[in-house]
Amino acid sequence: MADTRPPRDLRLTVSGGLGVLLCAFTLLEVNYPLLAPQSRLAFFALVGLALCFLNVPVHPKLKEDPRARASDLVLAVLAVCCCGYIVVQTDPIFEAWWIDGQTLGNRAGFETALDTSIGLVGLLLVIEAARRALGLALPLLAGAFILYALFGAAFPDWLFPHRGYSIPRVVAQTFLHSQGIFGVALNVMFTYVFLFVIFGAFLEATGATRFIVDFAQRVFGRSSGGPAKVAVLSSGLMGSLSGSAVANTATTGTFTIPMMRSAGFQPVTAAGVQAAASSGGALMPPVMGAGAYMMLEIVDPPVTYLEIIRAALIPAILYYLSLILIVHLHAKRVAIAAGGTPGDADATGPDTPEAEARSHAAGIVFGAALGSLILFLVLGYTAFRAVTLSLVVIVAVSSLHKATRLDWRFTILSLVTASRGVVPLVAAAACVGIIIGIVTLTGVGTRLPATIIPLAEQSLFLALVLIMISSIILGMGLPSAVCYLLMATLIGPVLGNLGVIPLAAHLFIFYFGMMSMVTPPVALAAYAASSIAGTRIMPTGLAAFRFALVGFTLPYMFIYRPELLMLTATGEPAGVLDMLLPVAIATLGVTCFAAGIAGQLSRPLGLGLRLAIFAAAGLLLAPGPTIALAGIDLAVFDVAGGLLFCGVLVANRRSA
Repeated sequence: MADTRPPRDLRLTVSGGLGVLLCAFTLLEVNYPLLAPQSRLAFFALVGLALCFLNVPVHPKLKEDPRARASDLVLAVLAVCCCGYIVVQTDPIFEAWWIDGQTLGNRAGFETALDTSIGLVGLLLVIEAARRALGLALPLLAGAFILYALFGAAFPDWLFPHRGYSIPRVVAQTFLHSQGIFGVALNVMFTYVFLFVIFGAFLEATGATRFIVDFAQRVFGRSSGGPAKVAVLSSGLMGSLSGSAVANTATTGTFTIPMMRSAGFQPVTAAGVQAAASSGGALMPPVMGAGAYMMLEIVDPPVTYLEIIRAALIPAILYYLSLILIVHLHAKRVAIAAGGTPGDADATGPDTPEAEARSHAAGIVFGAALGSLILFLVLGYTAFRAVTLSLVVIVAVSSLHKATRLDWRFTILSLVTASRGVVPLVAAAACVGIIIGIVTLTGVGTRLPATIIPLAEQSLFLALVLIMISSIILGMGLPSAVCYLLMATLIGPVLGNLGVIPLAAHLFIFYFGMMSMVTPPVALAAYAASSIAGTRIMPTGLAAFRFALVGFTLPYMFIYRPELLMLTATGEPAGVLDMLLPVAIATLGVTCFAAGIAGQLSRPLGLGLRLAIFAAAGLLLAPGPTIALAGIDLAVFDVAGGLLFCGVLVANRRSA
């Protein structure tokens, strides 16, 4: 049989060319728009889907099968044709080619058979691309929503029946117009996320990844539990750039997990620490992954990017503080029990003058990149303009030292790497667009909250628990940003109707979407860590879940104490004095929680003291009634929790 597979070098060349095209188009079109909004998203999807079919095989076992690779090429061409049709039929540049002299939008409700046929093929291509890039969970969910749109009249009352829609109507809603695939989800990926992916790829090309680990080693290398603290700090810094828990684990875990194991940590513990630390990366400003950019489009009333990262700062610091405390106390406890000192291994970073110089130069680039990004945001630039200008800063500053200098080969390689990294995000956003389009078409987005509100209106806490469970379940099979987008669309209005500050409500949903990365049985960050550490998946997932437990309490804390988001109860910016007491109480509560998880304070905690310190943490973290004493309002639970912590501390110091 003749080999119909395109030459491998040709495939790589075409894929690389498309990657560079995608980066160049996005940088130019976001900053200097030329195409109509739907047209630019269609072109973005065109290149992204083509890259997906060229680089992700239909099945891993068929990666080199000539017939499968030929079919991949056919699907890539079909994706170009379907998305290209949207570009041509919507943008004024191609007015001469419009059918009946009208744009696709003006033909709404009167689509031609050609429109529907191309839209149906495009719809199926998006679902297949999502299956290849992300697995079955999201395509199956999209398929379920399509069936719901088609056969809604046959559904029972408890499944929100509707009159049902025809295939042409569903295709028009999801593919041909701007409420579906080429809607808010893909727009967020195009306008914000991809630029930050390019930002991270350029930083990695200059050596900033290694600098992050070296910096963390200098800070914590010789302290008790030092390698685990290195993992926590480096994951926080790296995760803020990547926004992906799995990518963060794979990147920094290759350095930190062997380091922790060599210092005496058990393999499961090392993997659990890394997974928990990586999962919090997207919660750490200033980048925060895709979720922050989606909030720009969804939160009502609108908020600025600076307001989002300002609100997210204190909870993120508390999360990483808890991890630092847990690994520190865990190392102390193991050292006492075993007579050793795990974590005291020498890990001071570069050990040669050349390595020191490279790390120093990469540190300057890293500092200039993040510093300029924050500066441009503070000066009032939009997020996409700020990151574009920061890219210019990276290129300029990196050119000052030969160790970080980017020649044209490295630049092209960085662009290709960035484009391949965004392929799963493009596929996910396009597939989520199908769901959002159907939610809009059928009205289930308003009917579902209307059903939940009566169940939860008597208890805000019950509503929060229901939303937490929903977010974690959805997040088990979906990327965190995708989970947030779905939950914000379906459930977000519930919290708004219950009197919660809108930004706090959206951060609550986003947090639990991220926590799904360490929630068994499907804990993707823990899976990645276990593969590096060579441990079993389920024990690693349970270890990661244990270390990340504080992350499950923080969202409740900032809902009831909005001062942790630097906001007042009415959503206005909070003053420093307003924040002092809530932050102090939350810090003490996190400290109690960390001590309970590690089973250690100044000495190991017995069962009774361990239960007592968990109780103290619960009292400090939970809302409660207040009493007036000498003109000062004191929270009863906070006072009780503080007194209980003091009692545990005294008893622990006196214990043998």
